[in-house]
Amino acid sequence: MPKLITAHHPGQVDKQAREYVRTFILFPSGIVGLFCLVSGIGGLGYQWMATDTYSWTTFASSSMLIVVGVVLGIAQTSYHRFIFAKFPDVWAARMSARMKQRAGVNRARMKKETPAPSIEHPGRQLIPVAYLAGVALLVGSGVAAIVYGEVHPFPAILMPWAGFYWAKLFLWRRVIMPEKP
Repeated sequence: MPKLITAHHPGQVDKQAREYVRTFILFPSGIVGLFCLVSGIGGLGYQWMATDTYSWTTFASSSMLIVVGVVLGIAQTSYHRFIFAKFPDVWAARMSARMKQRAGVNRARMKKETPAPSIEHPGRQLIPVAYLAGVALLVGSGVAAIVYGEVHPFPAILMPWAGFYWAKLFLWRRVIMPEKP
């Protein structure tokens, strides 16, 4: 029996890539960023009202924690936008894999059917190191604020993550705006 051959539609790949970014990057970034921001500001409010240890250095330290998160969020989103622009089939393949996974397709069969598209660009081997350095900087800046003693532990850990996720949300939002007719 002859097999049906499907044509490769670039518009479909772009649509799936956009849908993946909306579903698995923008939505979680908004929810996690909101949780981290509200909880971190609540922790700073507790520090100000209940413990009376809030000072200008606490304000400066917590602001720097948000800035560190924003810078790292900008860096990661810039890389992801580069992948989106140059290799949209990577995001589209992830979306179709998620759709197949939801439909109950066997993982072994999924791996056999569609090989994952490769991302080849200069400096690719440094990306895992950059991710580890970013996580270390996010966690390390919070720990440094705790050790320095100006910011309580709860907001010190959450504020960099709030900046990170909000930066991702706002930078992707401009790329993934709904198409106007």
